[in-house]
Amino acid sequence: MGLEEKLPSGFALTTVEKLVGYMRKNSLWPATFGLACCAIEMMATGAADYDLERFGCGVFRATPRQADLMIVAGTVTLKMASRIRMLYEQMPDPKWVISMGSCSNKGGPYWAEGYHVLKGVDRVVPVDIYVPGCPPRPETLIEAVMMLQKKIKVQEAALGPIGFARKQA
Repeated sequence: MGLEEKLPSGFALTTVEKLVGYMRKNSLWPATFGLACCAIEMMATGAADYDLERFGCGVFRATPRQADLMIVAGTVTLKMASRIRMLYEQMPDPKWVISMGSCSNKGGPYWAEGYHVLKGVDRVVPVDIYVPGCPPRPETLIEAVMMLQKKIKVQEAALGPIGFARKQA
């Protein structure tokens, strides 16, 4: 007779690691951070029509010290790159980054003649999910959040009890 049979109905057994992984996956807190036109689509994703909150990702934080997800939405200039890196370093571990839009992914239409545009935010912070488009639709950002949740779930299963290993930029 196992422990499961001795417990009254309504009790669930799990490990602390699985519980923390489930909470981490379903409670992403993005930093309020928009650089250009993609930020309008990011704000629309958090609004009532798309409701990012139903995926556990709707609490936009105003400080990087309370956020675990950075959504880089828009054109990243060379002047802004060091600030993005500083905000990323202020975020607690574990942390994730979504690059939203063609400009943050690879410089967008400005990369050829724009001397001031960074040719991809992945040059300053490690990016987990890339969202294509100019500007990408809110549905695409929702899909990226769901992809990130799957990635976190797989990462938690692979890392075991610690769960804090992260690639370095």
